[in-house]
Amino acid sequence: MLSIYTDEHFMKMALAEAKKAALAGEIPIGAVLVHQNKVLAKSHNQTELLQDVTAHAEILAITSGTEFLGSKYLKNCTLYVTLEPCPMCAGALKWSQLSKIVYAAEDEKNGFMKYGKDLLHPKTHVEYGLLSEESSALLKKFFESKRKNLKSKFQ
Repeated sequence: MLSIYTDEHFMKMALAEAKKAALAGEIPIGAVLVHQNKVLAKSHNQTELLQDVTAHAEILAITSGTEFLGSKYLKNCTLYVTLEPCPMCAGALKWSQLSKIVYAAEDEKNGFMKYGKDLLHPKTHVEYGLLSEESSALLKKFFESKRKNLKSKFQ
């Protein structure tokens, strides 16, 4: 019997979170934290809502997940995120000892891989590219809309 609990299944959940962020005027990034096929946390960027530059989807997922587990570590957990984490989030993921991260779209400008996988815990397994086109399209549409709105305000 095939399991519905695939990387694609959880990444689609992360994309749904990213869409919630976009609707709220936040940069559309979503994250889902999973342990043994159980969702521990679903989150999306909330930097505008909380007026907190650290309120990235990954950080919020870490906080919720560690609270749920009653542990500061996320061993045997996988984080699905729609965009490659920034160095700040990679550092937090390192300290949480996350087992696996799967991200959709690469972030050549602000992603942690610009500095190398050493920003993560040595035992963290990294996979990327899953549903990358969908994630990239959502980000592109969001920023095009922002630029269009900004341009119209000054015409």
